[in-house]
Amino acid sequence: MRRIIAFLFFITAGLCANAQSNPPKNPVKNENGYVINAILKPYKNCWVYLGTYYAKNKILADSAWFNERSEAVYKGSKKLPGGIYFFVTPSHSLLFEILLDDKQHFSIKADSAHLENIEVTGSEENTLFAAYSGFLTTVAPQLNTLQQQLKTAKGADSIALQGQLKTKNKELTDYRENLIKTHPQSMVASFFKAVKLPELKEWPKKTDGTADSVAAWRYMREHFWDGVEFNNDNLVRTPFFDPKLDDYFKYYVPQESDSIIAEVNYMLLYSRSAKEMHKYLLGKFTDKYINPEIMGQDKVFLFLFENYFSKGDTTWLNEKQRKYIFDRAYSLMANQINEPSPQLSLKDSVGSTVSLYNVKAPFIFLVFWDPTCGHCREEVPKLDSIYEARWKDLGVKIYAVNTNENTFNDWKQFIKEHHLNGWYHTWQTKEEREADDKAGRPNFRQLFDIIQTPTMYLLDADKKIIAKKLSLEQYNDLITAKLKSKSQTTP
Repeated sequence: MRRIIAFLFFITAGLCANAQSNPPKNPVKNENGYVINAILKPYKNCWVYLGTYYAKNKILADSAWFNERSEAVYKGSKKLPGGIYFFVTPSHSLLFEILLDDKQHFSIKADSAHLENIEVTGSEENTLFAAYSGFLTTVAPQLNTLQQQLKTAKGADSIALQGQLKTKNKELTDYRENLIKTHPQSMVASFFKAVKLPELKEWPKKTDGTADSVAAWRYMREHFWDGVEFNNDNLVRTPFFDPKLDDYFKYYVPQESDSIIAEVNYMLLYSRSAKEMHKYLLGKFTDKYINPEIMGQDKVFLFLFENYFSKGDTTWLNEKQRKYIFDRAYSLMANQINEPSPQLSLKDSVGSTVSLYNVKAPFIFLVFWDPTCGHCREEVPKLDSIYEARWKDLGVKIYAVNTNENTFNDWKQFIKEHHLNGWYHTWQTKEEREADDKAGRPNFRQLFDIIQTPTMYLLDADKKIIAKKLSLEQYNDLITAKLKSKSQTTP
């Protein structure tokens, strides 16, 4: 069974620089490195590549030149990281997968026309894996055929096909379970455990006899990682661990930040002794929560920064990455949800100081905008329309900040033309910004994480941040929900 690899483009001289163009007949073994003697028919006088997985990516590990007898040697002075690897043809299709554990001196023989008969010498792990692969080449096509037939089947035929499909799936499950039982310490067994999902033997019931979906969800969450060791570096180089991690956080972890923090911290502490796994998890969680899709989840990134990056987990970062992470953390610390807003004391258009904390209102809407920004020129009038139509009567106040110190006249003209009345309009001069910089004081751009305009926040009467970086419609809905909740709790 061949699969096209979409992300491998290997035909460059640089990528093939380490290939063995003339492999020795009897290569000297280096126990600290790897030597894989390969015969792969029908490939002759061509490059065949060795790739591996890293989370969702496929990466090049090595390449070798196959001679007129379809022979080649993959070798290196250092061992390759453990995990699942695969051979890739000159046309970039995946031939078959192999495993690399700590023993990396072995031979393999295969014919692309008969991949159910892969021969391995010198690697117990690959002997087990090749046997499973051979079994899979028989069962997988049968499963695919049954699934296709089931799509159009009806009545008794559908029931019969479902039964056959169940039988075939059980064959596959039984094979894996038997291997786990007979070779519990093998890499193959650890991978089978990791890919396995919890199975409800009986759907839980409520006291009234109906299905209890909450109990079922709780069971799945509690058993999702059964048999999985987060200190196993080999799992990083597999195609299934990263998607399983995504599914867990998508379906079984509540999306509020404290629940996420508890999960990521458990995994990171567990993985401390596994360098590759720890680095992968920390990197994955940082990427996901440094600019999260859901408001408030940047708190997870700040937890990672304060408990890992700021305490030394930065040796694997280059200087550019390290600077970005530290700068991003410092930009987010002052503007977390449910925390007091930083103070703003800026000048209005006539030079009078306007203090944010002197503004009294049930809600204060902060908008940081640039009169020369195209998106701002669309959104700011929309904001005023919502303000005039509804928010003004609710007592909402708008504290607006011009982020462009070079547009004083454009700023005043825009305010006049669009009748932005009743707002607090403020800005910071270039001289004031430079004075802040010289004194080492953070300015509003840092305190409110202004990396694009417009940037908007909603504060409550006590100046606590209750929302940030939502759409205008979402802010309006949130104010409605907050007022409704308040009216229901007021006697």
